[in-house]
Amino acid sequence: MNQARTARRTVGALATGLAAALALTACGGDAGTGGGDRPVVGLITKTDTNPFFVKMKEGAQQAADAQGVELQSFAGKQDGDNEAQVQAIETLISAGAAGFLITPSDSKAIVPALDKARQAGLLVIALDTQTDPPDAADATFATDNFQAGLLIGQWAKAKFDAAGTEARIALLDLNANQVSVDVQRDQGFLQGFGIDVGDPAVIGDESDPRIVGHDVTDGAEEGGRTAMENLLQTDPTINLVYTINEPAAAGAYEALKAAGREGDVTIVSVDGGCPGVEAVKAGQIGATSQQYPLDMASKGVEALAAFAKDGSKPEATSGKGFTDTGVNLITDQPQAGVTSEDTTFGAEKCWG
Repeated sequence: MNQARTARRTVGALATGLAAALALTACGGDAGTGGGDRPVVGLITKTDTNPFFVKMKEGAQQAADAQGVELQSFAGKQDGDNEAQVQAIETLISAGAAGFLITPSDSKAIVPALDKARQAGLLVIALDTQTDPPDAADATFATDNFQAGLLIGQWAKAKFDAAGTEARIALLDLNANQVSVDVQRDQGFLQGFGIDVGDPAVIGDESDPRIVGHDVTDGAEEGGRTAMENLLQTDPTINLVYTINEPAAAGAYEALKAAGREGDVTIVSVDGGCPGVEAVKAGQIGATSQQYPLDMASKGVEALAAFAKDGSKPEATSGKGFTDTGVNLITDQPQAGVTSEDTTFGAEKCWG
């Protein structure tokens, strides 16, 4: 009887493993042996639908071709899909990869899988989103996400101060996992606006009366629309909306438009993608902090290729603990005391 149960468990485990492998392949994985003597390197993103990660994959592939390494790419089904990322890491370990780049969906939950990869000799580089703790990865290539939030907060404060308008703020965050990029952008925005953030490692503990509330978006347009609708029901006088990224901002704008409020609510965001820059130019987004995922991923793959060649590891930007890939504020409504670039600059540089 026990042997029969054991046999059934074994068959079930094999079936589960096969299903996981098929799921990873559907997400873009090319698991298997490398072509010839080319080292295998990996890219694991939160999703394969967000334009930010699409551009990141493009940059990684360009760099892989230039460096003579084989890139295997994987993604979660949606933001927050930690299990798919764990499965991708297992696949890369089995493939004998030199290392991989990852945008963690859950900065804490992914750490055991990263530890296993590093113990197996793989170089682990976080992209855009730091792990928690940060030293769970060998290196991080990222936007200074706190600075990105700070810039749009400073811009919004200058705009509202100049108009003599009291802010009623809605914050459209990522998800309930308290991912580092989400916390850093959120708290950077609030500090830039001059609001006490309380615990700088936590979202949602502010008591400032100007804050209507937070809601989550999963970094997606549909989530942004739903979150904005929810917060408008809480307080229809909202006049300033912070969004974690530009897909969420697009959804928020549609909800405001449906409510007839698109003309008197200011939206600020982070990404600086080409569609986002167009939204700034059209007046749908007031200002956005532009980051550079193609460059981020390209530099990451170059670091993996160097590690595969001679074992060298990348060094962090001085004083930051990570490699800062840059950020610029993009707006056509410049405000006194806040450094910014216009949408012509943004369109030329979007996601380079």
